This record gives sequence, C-alpha cells and structure tokens, in this order.
Amino acid sequence: MSDRDLLFMPATTAASLIRKRALSPVEYVDAVLGAIERTQPTLNAYATVTADAARAQARVAEQAVMAGEQLGPLHGIPVSIKDLFATKGVRTAHGSAILADNIPAQDDILVTRLKNAGAIMVGKSTTPEFGHKGHTDGPSFGITRNPWNPERTAGGSSGGAAVALAAGLGPLGLGTDGAGSIRIPAAACGVVGLKPTTGAVPYEQTSDSFFNYAAAGPLTRTVADAALMMDSLVGPSTLDPWSLGAPGNGTLMPSLISEDLSGLRIGYLSAMSDCSADVAANTKASLAALAALGAEVEEAGAGMDWIAGPARLMYLANLNVYFGHHLEKWRDRMDPVLVEWIAAGSRATLVDFRKAQVARSRLYRAVQRLFEDYDFLVTPTLPTTAITTEAGKTVDALFNRGWNAFVYPFNQSGNPALSVPNGFGADGLPTGLQIVGRWWKDNDVLRLGAILERIRPWADRRPPAA
Repeated sequence: MSDRDLLFMPATTAASLIRKRALSPVEYVDAVLGAIERTQPTLNAYATVTADAARAQARVAEQAVMAGEQLGPLHGIPVSIKDLFATKGVRTAHGSAILADNIPAQDDILVTRLKNAGAIMVGKSTTPEFGHKGHTDGPSFGITRNPWNPERTAGGSSGGAAVALAAGLGPLGLGTDGAGSIRIPAAACGVVGLKPTTGAVPYEQTSDSFFNYAAAGPLTRTVADAALMMDSLVGPSTLDPWSLGAPGNGTLMPSLISEDLSGLRIGYLSAMSDCSADVAANTKASLAALAALGAEVEEAGAGMDWIAGPARLMYLANLNVYFGHHLEKWRDRMDPVLVEWIAAGSRATLVDFRKAQVARSRLYRAVQRLFEDYDFLVTPTLPTTAITTEAGKTVDALFNRGWNAFVYPFNQSGNPALSVPNGFGADGLPTGLQIVGRWWKDNDVLRLGAILERIRPWADRRPPAA
C-alpha cells in the first residue's frame, strides 16, 4: 500500500495487520514520522517530536511480533500525547515558556497505560498555554493550523492532536477536555473526540480533584478506534477520587446491539444555542438518518438554563487560582488571552464562586432529569465550521460567537459526550454532531456514533493539507 493509505488506515486495521505480520511497526512509525516532518512547518501539530525513541520502540515492537510474544491491543500503533501530560524524560511544557525546561521523572498514568497496551508515542501534541482556550496558538510555539484550511482555527485546547489525526500524523491522540477541549477541535478538524464520564478515565492532571470538571479522553479518526483506545484508558486511580466508583467501561444497551433503533429516544436540544444554517442542516440530516432506523427524535430542553455566566465565572476564577501566581515573573511571555482571563477571574468574590457552584448542581440535576425521558441528547458540536485563526488571539477567544456553547455544559454535568463528523459546511470545512449519554454509558455513546458513522460515512475524506 502507499504511504498515504497507511497514514489514514484505522488503528483497528493496523493493529490487526501487525499481529498477522502483514505490517511492520518500523515501517509504520517511519511513515508517520516522515509525514510529521513534512507537515510540521505548515500545520505545527507537535510541540515535541520523539523520533529517535519512537523508532527504537518500533524496532522492539517488531521483534516481539516476530518472536511470537503476547501483544497488547495497541501494539505498534503510533499515538500523540497532549503536552499537558507528564512524559518521562520528554519535555512537558504545557504550551508555556514557564515550563520550557520541565522534564518529568515519570509518566502520567494514562501514558503508562497506553505504553502497556503497546502504543508508541511519536510526540507531544500542541496545546494553548495550560490548555486555557478553545484555539491552539501561543507565544511559545505559534499557531497550529487546520488542515482543511490553514487560515482557520484547529480548535482547542487539544488542537494539535486533532490536526495530527486529520492530517494522517498518527491514528490516536490523547487529549483533555475542561470546557470542550476534545470535542471542539474534533469538530473543527473532522475527527472523533470523546469526553468520557467524569471518572471513567482517571484524570490526575487537575489541581482540584474534588471540584474537577475536566476529563482525559481519546481523539481518533474512527469511532472504533476511540473505543479501542478507551479500553486501554479506563480504570480507577487512587489519585482521582471520581474514578474510584467507576463501574468499568459499561455495557451496551440492548437496543444498540443491532441497528434497529426502534424505541430509542433522542432529545434534540435545538434551543440550546444558535448555529449556522449549514450546521443546522447537517444536524437535522444526521437525526433523520437515525430516525430512519427507528429512533424517536424530538426537540427537548426548551427553557433550560445552561448556566453560561456561572460556568464562565468558575472557569476564569479557577484560571486565576491555578496560574495567577505566574504573572509577576512571566506576564510578558504568557498568552495575552490567559493574562486577561486571569485578571477577570481575580475579580470573582467567594460568594460569586459559591453561587456558581450551586448553579452547577442545578444544571447537573436538570440534565439528569432529561435522561428520564431520553436515552441520548444530541446537539451540533460547534455553532459554525472552524472560524479564523485570528479569533483565537482575542480576549473573548473561548466565548466568541458561542464557540463552546454546546459543549461546556456536559463538563459541568459530567455526562459522556462524543463529537463525530457529520458532513461539511458551505465552505468545505467539517461539521460535528455531539452525542451525550447517561453517566457511565460511554460505550452506548460510542455505539450510536458508530451507527451514524456507518450510515453517513466520513473517514474516507482527507484534507488538502495532508
């Protein structure tokens, strides 16, 4: 096969070929590293490329195959790791000059789990400074560009991972999502992104384990690859209290075993926020396709308070708490957007913050009540196709044009939320559909996404910059 076909091969297929000795891990990793080298000057998907280590690991992986050793489910598969996760002996800068010399002494638990499953890290994907906004750019590394149109944003904060996937620079990416940071770039770049149920995948990166609303999860080109990667990520960690009660990866509801969706109830949150005409049309077409398989689709959530103001206050106040101490020394080398947001967060009072936390509880309960009537909730992921790269440089970069209006509520409620590609807009850029499920029903969300992927396929489309 050509290198191009190899680069866009699903991880499930590549893993099978490696086990059959029909694909060399060495050749596979070399092809990915070659593509990274070719596109890095234009797309800038990687903060650090670990070429030498990846090639060495690929040689070991190939020897294990030839020796007939027992192989992990991701044996020989390249993966990118967002530059927020600790990686032993490899710089973890968090997109910031502040941590430019940070070399962790050990791997994050999720990096360890991926390596134990056989995955080979090819590099650290770019993130805005400390993952603070929904666009991937910063003074320390420049702009990460959308492969469908380099003048458009890649989304963020897991933008490097999404760009790498869309451009064939590795089939798996590990990202984080605190207000849409997996799903936003997934939709902007036309790939799959899952924010798991809070605690399904342990998240040891957060500064406040008990107040956490962020999650780590997979970005991939196909839903099956996301499911494959999730199997290696799930499981408790004593350092994440949310993960200690997680009931494994969940089981599929019987109605999703086949593609007869008769009786499946889907609530379309049509009044949640405004969106462009092409995004609305693709959303309705996706829902119509599911309805044609028997699903019952109706509009839901009218009059819901999605707590936009309180959620924003909590987000900005937390940025001040977590990163405000850097301002005195590093202000001039920090992202101006982060500096402004820290300042905004510093103006929140304790009473304001506690009122926002109470509002979060109201939202949580309201969302769970919706699931008394529906098996899934569905929205567009983004209100438009990817906006310009310049938009990410403004102080309103997370909130401009309702950029994250559909995604942040499900960080606050903790429900699993999956973004899947569902077509292209009038400008030729991808659009995304968000599927939200009940707590711990991550597999149900993935399965419904896989059904949509089959009836409205997308993975055969490749961006011009790839």
